[in-house]
Amino acid sequence: MDKVVGSAAEAVADIGDGAVLAVGGFGLCGVPVKLIDALLAQGASGLTTISNNCGVDDQALGVLLYAGRITRTISSFVGGNKELARLYLSGQLSVELTPQGTLAERLRAGGVGIPAFYTPTGVGTMVADGGIPIRYDADGNVVETSKPKEVREFDGQQYVLETALTADFGLVRAAVGDRHGNLVFHESARNFNPLAGMAGRITVAEIETLVEPGEIRPEDVHLPGVFVDRVVVVGAEGKGIENRTTRPRTDTSETPAAAGEETTTEETAR
Repeated sequence: MDKVVGSAAEAVADIGDGAVLAVGGFGLCGVPVKLIDALLAQGASGLTTISNNCGVDDQALGVLLYAGRITRTISSFVGGNKELARLYLSGQLSVELTPQGTLAERLRAGGVGIPAFYTPTGVGTMVADGGIPIRYDADGNVVETSKPKEVREFDGQQYVLETALTADFGLVRAAVGDRHGNLVFHESARNFNPLAGMAGRITVAEIETLVEPGEIRPEDVHLPGVFVDRVVVVGAEGKGIENRTTRPRTDTSETPAAAGEETTTEETAR
């Protein structure tokens, strides 16, 4: 029952070429950065990633993208990543765009064994009708597009059929975990992590703090250990910030920054 492994490298050692990965995170929040870095060093290629976004330039999943290790991504947001756009439009990367809520439910459905479900999201658009470019060739011609999906009417409203998503491996990051694999995520870092963890046939969790079984109250568990196969302790270092938003201090009061006008500056946290 002790699922703790000694290092991130050991945790991802059996991820092979062509593997499908469900990866937690939203932007740079809650991303399993240590597992991704270990996978970069390990060398697996031809990967398919299922995630909200495919990294932010050369951070998070972007490090695998820049190294040419990812050949297909299933995501809901691909903005903010210039290399992804370049690879996509030059025919080196296939991109399957999925509405964000639909992506979340496809992962959850895969995790609980539901093969497909109906949703109103996308009805009357190319999401349902097909034709969204998935892959281009080197000359910029579309060579693969999304296929039409079944649409049915229930109680006078139309719904599109979406299929579940599963992955060979789920990679997640949690704030706290125990030796049985029970995980707790910190606030917004929860995002896609429980869903990616549920959808992976083998799920690997990097955690900041390890506790003993029983120290996490059952009602506080966000992802039960039944979904988690390996746990590696990585600490709190390595987390990045996309956009830091602050405002100049004009007094010494304890008024929260959010209470006044804000100025935004962008900086990359390494």
